[in-house]
Amino acid sequence: MGLKFEPLVTESLAKQIAQTLRQAIVDGDLKVDERLPTEPELAQRFGVSRPTIREALKRLAAQNLIRSRRGPSGGTFVNRPDSDEAQNALINMTSLLTTMGEFDLSDIAEARRELELVCVRLAAQRREQSHINSMMFELSLQKNAAMSDQDFCASDVRFHRAIVDATGNTMLRFMMSSVIEAVQPIVNLIIFRFWDKEKTIAQHERILTSIEAGDGEGAAAVIAEQMDDLRERYANAQKVRDEKA
Repeated sequence: MGLKFEPLVTESLAKQIAQTLRQAIVDGDLKVDERLPTEPELAQRFGVSRPTIREALKRLAAQNLIRSRRGPSGGTFVNRPDSDEAQNALINMTSLLTTMGEFDLSDIAEARRELELVCVRLAAQRREQSHINSMMFELSLQKNAAMSDQDFCASDVRFHRAIVDATGNTMLRFMMSSVIEAVQPIVNLIIFRFWDKEKTIAQHERILTSIEAGDGEGAAAVIAEQMDDLRERYANAQKVRDEKA
């Protein structure tokens, strides 16, 4: 097992051990499905008690990095990462940090603008009919004047999710989950009082038309316009938040 054992400081020993083992997994020193040393062996190597090792392993298990199996062939093994679980964890943490005001709205606007420009260009090249159909369906919902503000926000999220899906890039889909599923719904509700729904619908129509035609630059121009509008709404919302603080 390719682990480096360094002296431990007074910070939580269990936390330090968990971090050491986690880093070994990330670095590939501990392979997927590899069995870890037993609790007594780890306790001896780290020079700590078995309860401390047990606590460290609980921390790793909570992150779904390891699993335990009983029986003669049992033990503690390295888990294969699950992309869906990792994505859900990313969404949940980003949502929490956004709700707590960790991110400045202007930073959110800037990041979303640049990322969506990449996505919309790729979407124009790689979109399939199912993605076009998804965007068309959301547009039909958004045009319903009786649609509630909350439902409109949810439809806006799904429209932009369809753009990301149309890129066909799994890494972008993973990264953008923190923007589309986590940040966008929260911020949409914050800025909705400044929202021009008719203009947003018109922009969505132009984005869809460009993507369907394979016109990446045309779609990017509309996204840039929409993100600039959002930046202005974010600035207004941030001003209101600062005044209330």
